[in-house]
Amino acid sequence: MTKQTEDSRHIVVGEHDPLDELDAAEHDDLRRFTLANLDEDRDGSDARPVLVERNGQLHARNHVGIVETRKGTVVEILPKVHFGDGMANEQRTREVFLTMLRCYRALRFAQFNQASIREFSRYPMLPVFIRLFLEDLLQLTKRGLARHYQPEEDNLPCLRGRIQFAEHIRRNAANGARFYCEFDEFTADRPVNRLIHTTIQRLLATAHPDHRQLLHQLRICFADVPQSERPEVDWQRRRIDRSMRHYDTVMAWVGLFLFNHGLATYAGEYVNRALLFPMEEVFEDFLVAAFRSHQQEYVVEDQKPQRAFAKGGAFMMRPDIALMQGDDVAFVLDAKWKRIEDPKGDIAQSDVYQLYSYGRKYGCPAVALLYPKTPQFNAPLRYEFDDAVDDQPLALWCFPFDVVDPGASVACIMAKLQANRG
Repeated sequence: MTKQTEDSRHIVVGEHDPLDELDAAEHDDLRRFTLANLDEDRDGSDARPVLVERNGQLHARNHVGIVETRKGTVVEILPKVHFGDGMANEQRTREVFLTMLRCYRALRFAQFNQASIREFSRYPMLPVFIRLFLEDLLQLTKRGLARHYQPEEDNLPCLRGRIQFAEHIRRNAANGARFYCEFDEFTADRPVNRLIHTTIQRLLATAHPDHRQLLHQLRICFADVPQSERPEVDWQRRRIDRSMRHYDTVMAWVGLFLFNHGLATYAGEYVNRALLFPMEEVFEDFLVAAFRSHQQEYVVEDQKPQRAFAKGGAFMMRPDIALMQGDDVAFVLDAKWKRIEDPKGDIAQSDVYQLYSYGRKYGCPAVALLYPKTPQFNAPLRYEFDDAVDDQPLALWCFPFDVVDPGASVACIMAKLQANRG
């Protein structure tokens, strides 16, 4: 699924595919970028490498999004999605992925419906996010930029505010036509607007031609606002009060574009930009939303209820998804974004041990591992642990989940799980 367009220098690859369209300098930059993030990972930070080097060749991993090299080449990584009819293409894959992103915890502020998803899927990911930001920013400018009173001092040809007599005498003893005054200026020069202006300027360098005209027009709205000299400081000083709620979504985009807020935190001197989505989290959030939408018998909880595995509150257990009836945990589900090629060999024993401990701790009749559907893994597998406690057996299900048709997958899973309660 690798493609390169000479004009735009846009390369498209799938998860785990090689990046074989880069020149030597870009390959070296991305290799250094990968090694830098590997070092951070060993130090215990949240950053994990998006690329891996095998036999001198860089490969994508299971993070989806874009990485822009210092030369301006954009590498777009798309998820590998199984389509039942086998007709996979970039636009269709993007449409499914954008549908999944509607549920992702870091992008829930983004307002786009299924109709807009079909339109956006024609474009690479970065222009899609820029387009959404521009639509929100356009609505903000129509409502007006937030302003505040800021104290100023200046030597003016007319009296304004209060005369600062000591400075007035020092400067104007021989000039009766000037007044050194202190006054309050009603200005748009405040941290939130400086950050937005900075974001506009940075996006202009790499924006799709369809978006540059609107970016230039919006920049005019911020002509009286300087760019942020210290974005991190302005981010800490930003304030959004009740009269500025129209800034909420825009500032979420600003946080994403300037600081990668909400996404995997990849950075470094070897790339211009990296907007990367960890597919494990995207898949988990998509499953939570699917079970909330397509079944009503159980309350769906994510990352709770938490219980200690050992006495004294040690080793807290946090299931990905718990299906609740009242205060009781009926079933525990665990999301695993992993392509199962061999159903017997690719299911990790560590995942089985984890689900076994969940089942026994929460007293469930069945627990389940949920993987994305693949051509090789398209039917449920059932196992039963042989150590029944109080005559209650514990079943382990391994389900393929069809992200193209989540409703059908939820119905199948619920039917199999409920059979274990009979």
